[in-house]
Amino acid sequence: MPHILGVIGSGMIGSSVARLAVAAGLEVVLSNSRGPETLADLVADLGERARAATPAVAARAADLVVAAIPLHACEQLPAEALAGKTVLDTANYYPERDGHVAELDAGELTSTALMQRHLAGSRVVKAFNNITPHQLFSLARPAGAPDRSALPIAGDDAEAKAQATRLLHVLGYDAVDTGSLATSWRSEPNTPVYIQPYLGEMPAMSVEDFLRWALRTPGIVVPAAQVGRLVEAAVRQQAGEARLPGDD
Repeated sequence: MPHILGVIGSGMIGSSVARLAVAAGLEVVLSNSRGPETLADLVADLGERARAATPAVAARAADLVVAAIPLHACEQLPAEALAGKTVLDTANYYPERDGHVAELDAGELTSTALMQRHLAGSRVVKAFNNITPHQLFSLARPAGAPDRSALPIAGDDAEAKAQATRLLHVLGYDAVDTGSLATSWRSEPNTPVYIQPYLGEMPAMSVEDFLRWALRTPGIVVPAAQVGRLVEAAVRQQAGEARLPGDD
């Protein structure tokens, strides 16, 4: 289990991961692209186990790092500081936000494989990308709880996936190994395990309305066996088709 968790990106997913980590007794080093001073309120809210730093300092200080940033910002990650580290990638590819990437549009590469290419000295694992921020926090349960949910992970390095599994376990989730980075698309937008199982039926709405609605929704338990079935049922679709809003 990591003792110090680095979080690069202080949006809703990064903040939810940080809250779960602090609650689990981990030290958390938070960072973003705007500077440590912009994290003062969040750090104060999280308490004495949290502190703010630059992304490079957070990377070097951490036993394990969560990159909770949009895909288009992945090249801003401090590759040298992250060398030798396991990095959990929460990003999804949204062409309307990230701009079109030919290799992703053609299905030649997955978004997490793209991040792995940038972080050549790190071990990248896809995680936390298929659940909304509020449900990530509200559905966390202790080990052995009958209503414990699971989340998918994917990666090329067995030890890195074991690290990711241990972190999820501590934060309140079982992990379902969905394979390599080449098959990490199985938990991405437009797949059966993406967002909806944890929320149930969703009315048609704008992104803003969806985020407000999700904050009022406690979430639905999705156990490991169900996650496994949903992942197996996934069919790869053309990038750029309609997606549900998420947070990276």
